[in-house]
Amino acid sequence: MWSLLPMVANAANPTAVSILQPSCWAVGSLSEALEGVARSEVRWRCGDRDYTLDGERVLLRFDIDPAQALPRHLLSRRSALQAVHLLAIDADGGLRRASFAPGQLQNALAGGYFELPLSDVTRQTRQLIVAFDRPTHRMVLEQAHLASIDSAPTTRHLLLLAGLCGMLLMPLVFNIAFYRVLREPFVLWHGALAVSLLSSSLVSSELAPVLLDLPAMTLSWMTTLVFGMTIASGVMFTASFVEPEHMNPRLRRALPYCAVAALALSAFHAAFPYVARPVQSMFYTAAFGPILLVVLCALVDALRRGSRAARFQAVGWTPLLLVGLVRLVTGVVPGLTSNDAETLFHIGCVFEVLSTAMGVADRLMTLKHQRDQAQTEAAVLERLSAHDALTGLLNRRAIETRFEEFRANGYDTLAVLDLDHFKSVNDQFGHGVGDAVLKATAAALQPDAQVQAFRLGGEEFVLLLRGDDGAAQAERRRQAIPSRVAAAVPELARPVTASMGVIRLAPAAHLDTHFQPCFDRADKLLYVAKGDGRNRSAFAPEHAFELTT
Repeated sequence: MWSLLPMVANAANPTAVSILQPSCWAVGSLSEALEGVARSEVRWRCGDRDYTLDGERVLLRFDIDPAQALPRHLLSRRSALQAVHLLAIDADGGLRRASFAPGQLQNALAGGYFELPLSDVTRQTRQLIVAFDRPTHRMVLEQAHLASIDSAPTTRHLLLLAGLCGMLLMPLVFNIAFYRVLREPFVLWHGALAVSLLSSSLVSSELAPVLLDLPAMTLSWMTTLVFGMTIASGVMFTASFVEPEHMNPRLRRALPYCAVAALALSAFHAAFPYVARPVQSMFYTAAFGPILLVVLCALVDALRRGSRAARFQAVGWTPLLLVGLVRLVTGVVPGLTSNDAETLFHIGCVFEVLSTAMGVADRLMTLKHQRDQAQTEAAVLERLSAHDALTGLLNRRAIETRFEEFRANGYDTLAVLDLDHFKSVNDQFGHGVGDAVLKATAAALQPDAQVQAFRLGGEEFVLLLRGDDGAAQAERRRQAIPSRVAAAVPELARPVTASMGVIRLAPAAHLDTHFQPCFDRADKLLYVAKGDGRNRSAFAPEHAFELTT
């Protein structure tokens, strides 16, 4: 007999909890009479716990000591089964039997367990036979025990679990805020992972009977499904979180398949637990081995390549990977007692929350810095592409792409200006002096809040002006060119003048949104001014020509 009695109720300590484990076990078929198997001593195996699921029915025998506190509750791990039968055998040979369907199993106060009351156990009872019809996991047998009371978790323990759930909610808040700043997929996957871990903590811990009014078998398949969701979201988080250049492309492509496989495995096992019942749980557990291996290879590869994100994830995932390893080894290796490492799982959740949340924040700050830097560089390039390198004025690309914007902002006068005889300046004094003349001309055009100045190329400039005196402003700038050039380029032996064509654009209600037609009209006026002797302006309100000197 290998009963375990860590706390025994006796006369000196009548309130202590008595825990009793089975002394023998047997297997049988559903067609066999339970009483017949119970009375056949040759069917019982005593002294070992090498349980098997090969039989349709597995029976556990508990030896009752009338001198000890009577057991009042049967507790075992939640897992799919078809029925539970209790057979109480008294000292005089009397039998009392009770049967329970899965829907009648109650949630125990202990996390992950179901509970049945033992009302038929009396001081006359010497043995209690517990028969499980078609159990799907060895843990149902390995962790089955009788207890004098259904031990409730302490308030401190519940508060710790509630604190853990609160910590798992924190990443959701952070992820919502982060995603509004940077819409990166790994933020969503981290949120999904936090939700999965939170759900797993709720359905498998002592909080389940306190917060969730759900049948025990419902929580059983939910635990299986949530486990698959946790693995899938964690794998997808890894695939999207590690920097693109720091993971082997083949491993990254393999991770989504692993996520789909995890979901499919859990969904199938939760929905169809009896398809290959004797070995299904073992194969289900073993099937996660390749997934675990791929994730480990991906993390090791990312760390080897210097991934900063993988460092945070390695710290956060190490306890949970150990949980997976413990479950895998104990669920597959014969002779080992199945262990779901529940305590290590909760510790792992804390590590995951703290480490990966910091990793997400760090990665987001890195991405934000990179994006800000890229935007700054783009803005610089945009400015360079929109400005003339020699004079600093806006260029043709700027006026063509933003003409509609300028018109909408009230710029309703357009002037096209050309330096007179500029080719002779380059021919006589060289291009260095010519460039100095162009810079001085740009300074004379004086762009301000009411005037936009552009160099289209060579010695040709354009002004966009707003206000009732747009033409007058353009003329003042044209007339300022000779003196500004003379002061800036004293080696010139003659003044540099300019000719200009000015048009008044259509009213705001009939915006001219295309630059080229407006430019063509002003350019025609420019040639009128040049034909009339240069160093002058030609003005027309819209379509008619009117000369101004």
